[in-house]
Amino acid sequence: MTAKTFKNDMSMMYAFHDALRRELAQIARITAEATDDPRQVLQAALGWELFKRYLHVHHGAEDDVLWPAIRLAVRDLPDELAVIEAMEAEHAIVDPGLNAVDAALADRESGPERLAAIVERLVGGLGGHLRHEEDEALAIIDRHATPELLQRFGAEHAIRVGNDSPMYVPWYLDGASEDVAATVLGRLPEPLRQAYRDEWQPAYAALDLWGPKQGSTEV
Repeated sequence: MTAKTFKNDMSMMYAFHDALRRELAQIARITAEATDDPRQVLQAALGWELFKRYLHVHHGAEDDVLWPAIRLAVRDLPDELAVIEAMEAEHAIVDPGLNAVDAALADRESGPERLAAIVERLVGGLGGHLRHEEDEALAIIDRHATPELLQRFGAEHAIRVGNDSPMYVPWYLDGASEDVAATVLGRLPEPLRQAYRDEWQPAYAALDLWGPKQGSTEV
């Protein structure tokens, strides 16, 4: 997770970032392999669709709830305001990056080299954003966010997940450490924890997310 100390619990934020990094590594690996056309592999991958879906959930909740409130709180602090403005600007280039990947997947004329270059930019851009958020923005959030704001952010996140929890929770925890999984599951009511153990995680583990033999889905 992190060696930094926060007054608020940032474990869920770090866990989500780790999930995104896990998926970025899968996407980069697929586009680097020469055995199959990566356009066909990635276009057909459930993992690619889940990555986009849950990235939009997270960034949408930040854009609509978290960043506006923090921007207001730091309006008289130029250095901190600049960081929040950078967060918003970095978010703004993510959707075009995802769209560019989808366009390259549908393009049968330019070859897989175009896809590899676009994915490299997406991985670098989103990976850089996650590091920037962890290095600077989380500390600003920790200083200025009220408990009510963090609750609203969590509630908005949950609203955007909606009825997709049976897929989202095991996706979120795919490959997570025991400590992270215990923290995340500890926030769920016991009936949902039981559903995760008995139904959600086994069903997720049986899915072919990125093609045969593409990583573990064990928590």
